[in-house]
Amino acid sequence: MGLKDTFYVSHGSPTLSIDESIVARKFLQSWKKDVFGEKPNSILIISGHWDTTVPTVNVIQTTNDTIYDFYGFPKPMYQLKYPAPGAPHLAKRVKELLKNSGFNRVDEDKKRGLDHGAWVPLMLMYPEADIPVCQLSVQSHMDGTYHYNLGKALAPLKDEGVLIIGSGSAVHNLGAINPRGGVAPWALEFDNWLKDALLDGRYEDVNHYEQKAPHARKAHPHPDHFYPLHVAIGAAGENSKAKLIHSSIELGSLSYASYQFTSDSS
Repeated sequence: MGLKDTFYVSHGSPTLSIDESIVARKFLQSWKKDVFGEKPNSILIISGHWDTTVPTVNVIQTTNDTIYDFYGFPKPMYQLKYPAPGAPHLAKRVKELLKNSGFNRVDEDKKRGLDHGAWVPLMLMYPEADIPVCQLSVQSHMDGTYHYNLGKALAPLKDEGVLIIGSGSAVHNLGAINPRGGVAPWALEFDNWLKDALLDGRYEDVNHYEQKAPHARKAHPHPDHFYPLHVAIGAAGENSKAKLIHSSIELGSLSYASYQFTSDSS
C-alpha cells in the first residue's frame, strides 16, 4: 500500500489531551473521518520534543511507553496512556535510508517511548493505539534545509505504507502566551505568511524562513517545533501540493495550523 500524503500537525499545549474547549482537539478527533481515512502500516512521527545531536530513532520491540514530559498540569493528564506498539523494523529502515542519503551518523534509543508531541495528537487521531509507531528526533542546531533533506531521504517510506507526520506548532513562543488577550498581530502575520508560502509551493522560502518570514524569531525563538514541518515537506517532495487542513490560534499566540502535503505521483 503506497501513500501519497505527509502531514504536519500542530500539537500546541499538552492540555490538548484533556481540554474539550481547544478547537484543534475536535479536528484531530475527526482525523480518520474527515482528513485521512486510510490505515497506514505504521507511523513515523517527528516531534519537536525530541532534540538530539544527530538523527535518532526509538527502537521499541514491544509497547511504547507514554512519556509525561510536562510539569504542573492537572493530574488526569499523567494518567493517560497511549500504548502503541513499537516499530523496530521501521526504525531500522529509517536508519538505512538516512545513511544511504549521506547522514553518516544515525543513532537509536532502545528505551525511549513517545513524548507528548507524539502521543497527544496520536491519541486523538488513532485512539485504538493499534498502529506501530516509531519516533524520529530533530536537530535544532541545524537549519530548515537540513530537515527538508532529512524528509527527502525518508520519502520511499510512503511507498511502503508508512504515514509520516511532523508534530510541532506553527507558531510557538511560550513566553508570549496571553490567555486573556486577543490574537497577537505578529503571530497572525507569521501564521498567514506560512500559509501563503506553503499553498503557493514556496518551500524554499519556508526552508529559509528566518530571512523570508515576518517576525520569524518571535514566532519561533527556538526552532524545534518548526523543523518537523520541513521534514514533512521534504518527504512529500518539491512538487507536492500543500493544503491547510486546520487553522486556529489559542492563548493569543499558539498556532494549531496543520497541513497536508500530497505528492504529485502515486
